[in-house]
Amino acid sequence: MELKDAVVLVTGANRGIGAEFVRLLKERGAGKIYAAARDESSIQADGVEPIRLDITDRGQIEAAARRAGDVQVLINNAGISTGTSLIGGEEEAVRREMDTNFYGALLLTRAFAPILKTNGGGAILNVVSALSWFTLPGAGAYAASKAAAWSLTDNARLELAPQGTHVVGVYMGLVDTDMSKGLEAPKVPVADLAGAGLDAIESGTQEVLADDWAKFVKSGLPLDPKERYEKIFAALSGS
Repeated sequence: MELKDAVVLVTGANRGIGAEFVRLLKERGAGKIYAAARDESSIQADGVEPIRLDITDRGQIEAAARRAGDVQVLINNAGISTGTSLIGGEEEAVRREMDTNFYGALLLTRAFAPILKTNGGGAILNVVSALSWFTLPGAGAYAASKAAAWSLTDNARLELAPQGTHVVGVYMGLVDTDMSKGLEAPKVPVADLAGAGLDAIESGTQEVLADDWAKFVKSGLPLDPKERYEKIFAALSGS
């Protein structure tokens, strides 16, 4: 679909990847942009409609759907990373990541799917992660939530195809945002990531592997787990 003149809602739009989606949507001539964040006063972009939206709050999701009944594109970008281990970490932190990274995107998809249908089908873009395809001890909760988001993305694509809704999943390694600040490793420029996602909406592409790391990790999925993780750990250590 064309993004020129389209009505788009972006979650987590106050910084990082979300703010870049907003900037590029303006460049591409989007007709209206609902910029959503937990604190709507943190939205700095001009020419957008700020929406207060905590994606773990059903009431706020329902209010956003009532207000933004003209949406044609939903960008599920908001997410968190707590660095929590699945086995040894606090259960509350694990649940918080799942509530945000999986249930938040799920509830928004459920709320806006009928709206997208009414408005011609439209598109949903989910910002996922290469960590949906592998895990690390210190990122177990994040990886589990992103694995669930991967499954959500595939399922939504199948369930919403009959109503003409195009679903895009975006997968990447580290992105050059505040979340990865201090980590010494290759990072995807935020403009490249957001731009590739918007290109996919316009071209009809279903999946974006935004960097070499995402391509590398996905290519190893057919391997035996032992061999797959040997390759991943070797790549992480630079050997």
